[in-house]
Amino acid sequence: MSLSVIIPIYNDSANLARCYRALEASTRRPEQVIVVDDGSSEPLPAPPPTLHVEVLRLEPGPQGSYVARNRALQAATGDLILFVDADVAVHADALERMERLMSESPQVAAAFGSYDDAPGDLLWISRYKNLTHHWVHQHGNREAGTFWTGLGVIRREVLLGMGGFDTSASTLRDIELGMRMRRAGLQIRLVPEIQGTHNKRWTLARMVRSDVLDRAVPWTRLIVLNRQLSPDLNLDRSSRVSSLLIWGALAMLLLSPWLPLTLIGAGAAVASVVAMNRALYAFMYRQGGSLFVLGSVSLHLLYLLYSSATFGLVAAHTLWKERARA
Repeated sequence: MSLSVIIPIYNDSANLARCYRALEASTRRPEQVIVVDDGSSEPLPAPPPTLHVEVLRLEPGPQGSYVARNRALQAATGDLILFVDADVAVHADALERMERLMSESPQVAAAFGSYDDAPGDLLWISRYKNLTHHWVHQHGNREAGTFWTGLGVIRREVLLGMGGFDTSASTLRDIELGMRMRRAGLQIRLVPEIQGTHNKRWTLARMVRSDVLDRAVPWTRLIVLNRQLSPDLNLDRSSRVSSLLIWGALAMLLLSPWLPLTLIGAGAAVASVVAMNRALYAFMYRQGGSLFVLGSVSLHLLYLLYSSATFGLVAAHTLWKERARA
């Protein structure tokens, strides 16, 4: 089967150079690499001569990564379309594994892999964020209800048949595509053994903004409008119960000046959250030791608070707007 790799890029030349080197080192090189420059203000690195790279440029830009991916799809010739983010360096065997899976499993319409446990940026928050993403994909359902363009493959005729990506919004259009595919009865596979290194640098502000505006808000709208809550990835039962418990702990903590015994309840709720997520926290400890796991637990509890609050507010607002229209 022939393979076309599509990489959208916007002002991330250093990581694109790493992405190129990883593709060049692959045990199975692609027949075609399409890089779509979404109006970058910096020059792109020169591709290695061993890769067949075509560079397209969106004008004016930026128009968004999903517009870029749809544009590249028009030029793609491969039987399989592999989406790779510019800040992901695929493992040497990733493309070979993708091709073998799709060749041996004709019933699978699309598949995606995972970040590895050795993120490129070693800053504390970057390590926490990238390792959390690794953990989620390593423990997700193999029969997936979504798709992921960070490192995901799809049959070209399937993607064309689905009309490509919906570009009415700028984020989570891969999730929306996966939902459409599942409603159409198509099979999507999560293969956590297929991995790439994520080289993205995160700050606290960037992480919170991304979690809220780029993930929680659009994902909640997709869930409400499609009436489809998949108990997978960040939406599993443990995450939902943990969010309720941490909000309960916060409420009891606020009541403690008047009802001192609520401190016991708050402590019990936090202890329950820690117990429910002990495997994740043990993984963080193995990755970075005591100080790293303390920081990771703090960030995870903060994440449970703001992501669940966003979900509740956006869900209520979306339902209200739907009823107002009706």
